[in-house]
Amino acid sequence: MAHMDEVRARLQDHSKGLLGRANVVATGAGYKVKGGKRTKELSLVCSVAQKVPLESLAAGDRVPQEIDGVPTDVIQTGVIRALATRTERQRPAPGGVSIGHRDITAGTLGCLVKKNGQVMILSNNHVLANSNDAQVGDPILQPGPIDGGKLPADLIAELHQFVPINFGDPPPPSDCKFANGMIALLNAGCSVIGSRTRYSIHRIQAMENLVDAAIARPLKAGDVSDEILEIGRIAGLGRGELGMALQKSGRTTGLTRGEVTQVAVTIDVSYGTGRVARFTDQLMAGAMSQGGDSGSAVLDGDKRLVGLLFAGSDNSTIINRIEHVFSALGLAL
Repeated sequence: MAHMDEVRARLQDHSKGLLGRANVVATGAGYKVKGGKRTKELSLVCSVAQKVPLESLAAGDRVPQEIDGVPTDVIQTGVIRALATRTERQRPAPGGVSIGHRDITAGTLGCLVKKNGQVMILSNNHVLANSNDAQVGDPILQPGPIDGGKLPADLIAELHQFVPINFGDPPPPSDCKFANGMIALLNAGCSVIGSRTRYSIHRIQAMENLVDAAIARPLKAGDVSDEILEIGRIAGLGRGELGMALQKSGRTTGLTRGEVTQVAVTIDVSYGTGRVARFTDQLMAGAMSQGGDSGSAVLDGDKRLVGLLFAGSDNSTIINRIEHVFSALGLAL
């Protein structure tokens, strides 16, 4: 079995030549991995952008099984890029970076989703739709305004749809033509018989909320990425359960981890200027977020999407269940 000094010596002799082979992006000394498990055998590790079938490589680009008696190993890391600050302009923009409606400060680009087959950016209503005060078609900036995002240079998307947040305001009058016609007949009848009674009809509107969510349509497909910073691509959809391990990538606190500490949470969330909204069937986690992380996609340990982060305190994080978000907006991965 090779010793570290021997592996280092082989690296010094052969690193330059290995990096000259197609697809190799890094070399180093590490433990060999077999069957997905790390062994105690030291090896000369070649990192590749993407593993490809051996037969598709020219003989000179193949990494030999050993070099001067030292075993080799090949791992896939993807293309190694310089990491930009999450509050900087990024194209393509991945999940986890600053974004926002032109009239807010900034939140987090959660992830990419699909609406009727079209790619959309998912985040919160209060990030993309300015807490109900925006209009469909409004400009979305990356980075968000507080991080220097300006029109037109940093325009990345247009607001496409949002789920209105109910702040407990009285329900508006109904626009149902049938219902209004029936009310008109009833009131006409009251008038004929001399009664002063008059009827009116209003929408039945839930005073509680399930989601703080919105989507925006990227103006150019190449301006967004389906990866989330420091997490990678989403593996599928999951369901948040008590005790589940969580991870998120956000504008302010970056990659953080936690676990579901409560389910079936009903909570009153302050949106400032005296506005409070009640949310039901939420997930609660510990301290894994701060201001500006709103809109972050929340994944389980297997990279399955389970929630959309939207609120929190110094020691708690509140998360919409992703099944409610997808249902309300008609989304798919």
